[in-house]
Amino acid sequence: MATIEELARAALQREPTLPALEFNGAWIHWGEISRIAAGVRSVVQSNSGKIALVTRNRPSGLAALLGLLADGHAIRMVYPFQSAASLAADLERIGPSTVVADQDDLAPEVLQALDNLDATVVALDGADARLLRSGDVADSQLLHTAPGIEILTSGTTGPPKPFALSYQQVIDHILGESVSPAKQVGDPAELPPALLMFPVGNISGLYSTLPPLLTGQRAVLLEKFTVADWHDYVLRFRPIMSGMPPAGIQMVLDANIPSGDLSSLQVLGTGAAPLDPNVKRAFEDRYGIPILLSYGATEFAGPVTRMTPELLQKWGDEKFDSVGRALPGVQIRVLDPDTEKEQPAGREGILEVVSPRIGPDWIRTSDLAVIDADGFLFHRGRADGAIMRGGFKLMPSVIEQALQTHPAVAHACVVGIAHHRLGEVPVAAIEVAAGQTAPAADTLENHLRGQLPSTHIPSDWRLLPTLPRTPSMKVDLPAVRKLFEKPTAVTVAMD
Repeated sequence: MATIEELARAALQREPTLPALEFNGAWIHWGEISRIAAGVRSVVQSNSGKIALVTRNRPSGLAALLGLLADGHAIRMVYPFQSAASLAADLERIGPSTVVADQDDLAPEVLQALDNLDATVVALDGADARLLRSGDVADSQLLHTAPGIEILTSGTTGPPKPFALSYQQVIDHILGESVSPAKQVGDPAELPPALLMFPVGNISGLYSTLPPLLTGQRAVLLEKFTVADWHDYVLRFRPIMSGMPPAGIQMVLDANIPSGDLSSLQVLGTGAAPLDPNVKRAFEDRYGIPILLSYGATEFAGPVTRMTPELLQKWGDEKFDSVGRALPGVQIRVLDPDTEKEQPAGREGILEVVSPRIGPDWIRTSDLAVIDADGFLFHRGRADGAIMRGGFKLMPSVIEQALQTHPAVAHACVVGIAHHRLGEVPVAAIEVAAGQTAPAADTLENHLRGQLPSTHIPSDWRLLPTLPRTPSMKVDLPAVRKLFEKPTAVTVAMD
């Protein structure tokens, strides 16, 4: 089988007039993709250590990714949708020798951080890749830079942390049979376009983006998921199966798309976050399209359980809210959180997984789960209090610690509350520091945006003289949640 480098170079040598990506209603051809990639390759040295790729779902970002893969670089994917200050802090922590980023994300604060790192900076500006500054690669930056793609974990096994996929793991588990000539059916360029809507910097994005790019299948690229764009794709290309983030399913229901518009779909897949069974039932009842749930994580290098059409046909509603059975080679078990003993079938516990993509060891998650007597996995939420906002796992403690750096905040408590579309959203109760004026909600929001991604910003606030506490003086989490059950003013009168 070809290497990643060989596949990427072959992709960039395709017939220039062949369509590659449809973006914002226009087709981008392989000639333009190759030209952008060549611009990146020409200014990124072969020995440039770790490359931080700050990429949105744009043709220039995917072209840059192909160029870096073609030359066998160690690539760190960096989330672009955060404030300039937060992005600058991320890059300072990573310490790359080179940064390739969209021009929109190279704010003055980011450029100053890269100056401090003496990093090479390449700006992606439409169809151009421009060298903004040349850095000096230190010997220390060349250590531990084996070719691969490093992404941030989703938080399934604790606070998000860097996770590296070797090029061989990408070949074996993300590309798999899609790049094996013996397994290909017809010319990939003649297949209907794939839909690319998951952020390329996370595991779902890599799974959906790399196979069509490297095999030559055309693709419709969305900068972010919208119901209108997904609806348009289904109407134009009439796929028999599709997928979307869990939050998108409620959005489709809210949009009241006519059933006939989705009549080509035989199944719909989703994962990355729990799906409310009531939403699943409402969608299936309205459209007659079964939703197949799956469970996976970056730490497992992808999905580890999946409900399949065959399982659905056999078991039907009996396993309605199951995320399926373990995939071949995967092992799953649940442990009693106190005794560490494996739980019998039907008993809830902490989930552990052996993923053959990673190795033979059990991986401890922070998820609560049940495995029934038939081997089906049922996800029961988080044991660590993480908030599942759409497909993002947020740790309350991270938001609380950032809030408590504001001088007017004595203590902060962040909890998750139910949300019609996203499943959960964070909300924050603030104990105002003695002698301080209660800050406005937008002041606190701006304070957080300088430190954390936008997904971490609470959707509602309560400012209090004291947080509710238990007799042992711990913050009373149920009482905090009750504060958000009734509409009240953001700022509560201070004593």
